[in-house]
Amino acid sequence: MPEIAEVRTVARTLNKKVLGRKIIGIDTPYDKIIDGDVDNFKKSVIDKYITNVDNYGKWIFISLGELTIMSHLRMEGKYFVKDTDEDWNKHEHIIMHLDDGTDLRYHDVRKFGKMILVDTEDIYKQPEIAKLGIEPDNKSLTKEYIYHLITNSKLPIKTLLLDQTIINGLGNIYADEVLFASKINPLRIGASITLDECEKIKNSAKEIITKATEMGGSTIRSYTSSLGVIGHYQDELKVHTKAGEKCLSCGSIIEKTRVGGRGTYFCPKCQKLK
Repeated sequence: MPEIAEVRTVARTLNKKVLGRKIIGIDTPYDKIIDGDVDNFKKSVIDKYITNVDNYGKWIFISLGELTIMSHLRMEGKYFVKDTDEDWNKHEHIIMHLDDGTDLRYHDVRKFGKMILVDTEDIYKQPEIAKLGIEPDNKSLTKEYIYHLITNSKLPIKTLLLDQTIINGLGNIYADEVLFASKINPLRIGASITLDECEKIKNSAKEIITKATEMGGSTIRSYTSSLGVIGHYQDELKVHTKAGEKCLSCGSIIEKTRVGGRGTYFCPKCQKLK
């Protein structure tokens, strides 16, 4: 699943490729991707210019002036920019025809993705956005903020880091990496995490997400890039997908377990379960 670094890369790349383009038509081979009235969606976006593409956490915002398409990639969603006369792939479900002879195509094997058309001025009032927590590299993310939200919880800290209402944009890959960098076992419950450890989580999250974003995210089995962009942060991963390999810090063997149904990687020595 794409996480914040990958989604940022998609948004920034789209901003370069389709900025200023006019949507002159739209086809929806699988219109359930669109949340709401499909006919209204089509009528509203046709003849609109793409004025900006940005993101907030895992949501992509395709701005059309007074309207914005909020797009969530879910598990395997991708965007491609292709020539209009190129044959459609069977997994391309939303196809926006642009005025330069290209298409902006939404591709999703599992069909879990979502598009919502909203008034631009009301984006942050939308329930999907309003409930989100602070992004991992935002200055507003403090140790006190994290501590306040987890200190009464009996859930594992890994599960809490995946809770988008706490930290917005962290997913499975980076939660593993943040916990390793913080020397915290993923199975420890939130109530056991100290204020000092929240400081480590905050600092690790900022450092890792900043670097991952600079490197275009991680291109691994669970998320492959599109738009001609290849992420390179997978070369920096310390524990995620490294089960059976030696820990780069202590030489112990990296283990894999499941936390909240998610594959979770950790070093049993560096991240002892207290």
